[in-house]
Amino acid sequence: MPPLHIGMLGAGGIARAHLPGWLALGARVSVYTVDGSARKLAAEYAESGHAVTAADDLGGLLAGVTAVDICTPTPTHRELALAAVAAGRHVVCEKPLALTARDAEEIAAAAVASGVRLHPAHVVRYFPAYAALRTAVARGDLGELAVLRFTRGGARPQWAPWFGDPAQSGGVIMDLMIHDIDIARWLAGDVIRVHARTRGVEHATRTPAEVVTATAVLTHASGAVSHINGLWGLPDQRFRTTFRVAGADGLLHHDSTAVPGFRITAQGVRAANEGIPTSPMTESPFLAELRDFVASWRLGGPEPRVSTRDGVEAVRIAEAAVESSHTGRVIEIEEAAR
Repeated sequence: MPPLHIGMLGAGGIARAHLPGWLALGARVSVYTVDGSARKLAAEYAESGHAVTAADDLGGLLAGVTAVDICTPTPTHRELALAAVAAGRHVVCEKPLALTARDAEEIAAAAVASGVRLHPAHVVRYFPAYAALRTAVARGDLGELAVLRFTRGGARPQWAPWFGDPAQSGGVIMDLMIHDIDIARWLAGDVIRVHARTRGVEHATRTPAEVVTATAVLTHASGAVSHINGLWGLPDQRFRTTFRVAGADGLLHHDSTAVPGFRITAQGVRAANEGIPTSPMTESPFLAELRDFVASWRLGGPEPRVSTRDGVEAVRIAEAAVESSHTGRVIEIEEAAR
């Protein structure tokens, strides 16, 4: 079997979370960026003897790699994913897959047409508490699900200006709450109705920090209802996630600050407030995620925990929530989309 050669696009926070996972899998990694940061990242790892190099151009990188890992700002995902798929490369794409369901569907359709795998990187499915929750629900421990509550919040991202522009990041709903939107659908099934509201001003990053919070209520086809709250807080806001899932036969709840199953980590030098949650209690969830993806196409393994459709549907629901928060209307998810 030829050695695994990964083309990593981007060298920011999430690239630094993915890169150790690829190296742990024995991959050689070529990094490409448009701003020269690839060389800096490669140099950091070269000092430790790791097989990380900087690529000079995108075309050359796509011609030589086994798969592509897209760790760039959200507005670039569509163009880069389509280029990688056209080159016949498997694709791992950081969430959200795209800013709109239409673009996400286009990427998914192109991957099918080219016969390559498209893996949306919804890493929260690999965090121990959420994986255990899914196992309990699938086993029937809670009975028929009724009400699911999720919260996720931390300091407002300040390390890159595009986060603060909803036209580029999708705001707190698309960038942050999409994690719990995905988990809610994973547990309770497809969503048919969305109502959301955002408070605070989602203005440009690096202006005086403001608190932005949003709430989304999802109605599932099963009849279950999910309440999802997201927070981009002030610079000293502690990162915290919670869930409380109730069914006919029981209740499961988790608070990351009460049970420290994660920590904030970063590789190399990082800007203020730049951190990626991971787990110190088991192996890195990013490593688990990437191993799952690779096994599905390299080793003939089972289907990964996150499917292409999961990525598309998460974008569809988040997009509906953004629309609802702007208009105040309840948004129906068309049956044809499901």
